[in-house]
Amino acid sequence: MRTRRSKNKVATAFLDSGMRRSDGSFKTFLIAPCGMNCRLCYRYIRDKEACPGCRGDDSLKAISCFRCRIKNCEKIVNAGLKYCFGCDRYPCVRLKNLDKRYRTKYGMSMIDNLESIRKSGIRRFIRNEKERWACPKCGGTICVHMPRCPSCLKRWR
Repeated sequence: MRTRRSKNKVATAFLDSGMRRSDGSFKTFLIAPCGMNCRLCYRYIRDKEACPGCRGDDSLKAISCFRCRIKNCEKIVNAGLKYCFGCDRYPCVRLKNLDKRYRTKYGMSMIDNLESIRKSGIRRFIRNEKERWACPKCGGTICVHMPRCPSCLKRWR
C-alpha cells in the first residue's frame, strides 16, 4: 500500500529537504517592501539554511534574495520607505512584472497585498494572511510556492 507521501515526489522532496520550519507566527517584519509575505516562501520555512526574510540579515540570504532589485531600489532605500506604495513610481515595472509572475504561477498578487496594507493597515493584513494561508486540513501554514501543504501534503491548488 502506497502512502500519501509517496504519491507526490515534489512534496516528499520538499519535506525531506528540511522544509518544516515550525514557527507559524506571522510578523509584520516578514512583509517585504514589494508586498511578499516571506512567511509563505519556501526559502523562509525550510529548516536548513532558512532565509530570514527580505528585511532580515543579508548574510543569511540566497544571493538572488540579497540582490533583489525591489528591496534594494534606491527609492525604497534612500527615502526610507517601508513599502513600495509610498513611492511616486508605484507600481513600477519591476513590481508589475513580479506581480504578474506570482499571479500566474502562485495565485497571489503583490500589488493586491500592498493595496490591502495601504487601505486596512499591516495588522489587519497579517490577521487576514493567517486565515487565508491556513491549510484547511491541518491548520498549518501553506507555502505559496508549493501546491501541497508542507505539513500534511493536502493539495491546496
